[in-house]
Amino acid sequence: MTVEVRIPTVFRKFTDGESAVELDPGTLGSLIDQLEGRFPALKGQMRTADGELHRFVNAYVNDEDARYLEQLDTKVGEGDTVSLLPSVAGGARPAR
Repeated sequence: MTVEVRIPTVFRKFTDGESAVELDPGTLGSLIDQLEGRFPALKGQMRTADGELHRFVNAYVNDEDARYLEQLDTKVGEGDTVSLLPSVAGGARPAR
């Protein structure tokens, strides 16, 4: 059995349009390694040069925020679902 990793629209240009990918269980960090191995253009999009998740990337394991679990060391098992979501911010002030 595998882990389903859901890919948000903004990252799909790096994953050949894939919206979900099946990967081997492990840790959140190892799943990102697998993603980057399969889709080299994704490298650097989710993690900093130090290997940490970018501040604008939120990772959820079965709807639990990985920041409040063990971050990249969070265990991900068979049948789990991981969602990688970019933070959304900004907008414009209404015209006066």
